[in-house]
Amino acid sequence: MSLAARLEKIGRPLVDEQLDHPTVRGIAQGSLDEAVFRSWLEQDYLFLHDYVRVFSRLAWQAPAAHLGDLVDLAHATYHGELDLHRSLSASFGADLDGATKGPACAAYTSFLLESAADYAGGLAALYPCMWGYSTLGRLLADDPPAEPRYRRWVDTYADPGFAELTARIAQMIDESGADPATAERLFLDGMRHELAFWDV
Repeated sequence: MSLAARLEKIGRPLVDEQLDHPTVRGIAQGSLDEAVFRSWLEQDYLFLHDYVRVFSRLAWQAPAAHLGDLVDLAHATYHGELDLHRSLSASFGADLDGATKGPACAAYTSFLLESAADYAGGLAALYPCMWGYSTLGRLLADDPPAEPRYRRWVDTYADPGFAELTARIAQMIDESGADPATAERLFLDGMRHELAFWDV
């Protein structure tokens, strides 16, 4: 079993916990209180700016075979995911530019930026966000919400293109020479941050 596959195996119970979280259930059912999603949208908008910085910090250390992928991932995050947040913001009354980080967002972004000081460790730490959202999107797309705004959110993370980016990160983890024990620890820490992020 590859290292990335091992991470996915130990992370799956935490994905199931996310599926059971009231925020995720509300998105899946299309019934989530708009104020809750507005808060999540603002926090995730701030998170994604630092996520781009994580990719950039890793790109500075990356082997040549990985550099282009990290640039592509930063670009996809900045122009794809952030555009989604901007386009949804008006219908939810979100104040993206006026938002400030809450405790969960600040803790998660600090963890990722610190982990990115080490290339292999940084890849393992960020994988929960890519793999977790790709997995959630795929599972929620089996019975998508009728509410169009929440359906758009599900469709974004269920998109095959997002799954391809996730698969490339998995390959890079396997090629990174990461210490398995360290990678597992950082990955699980990231998964716990993912779960805590839904408490908006």
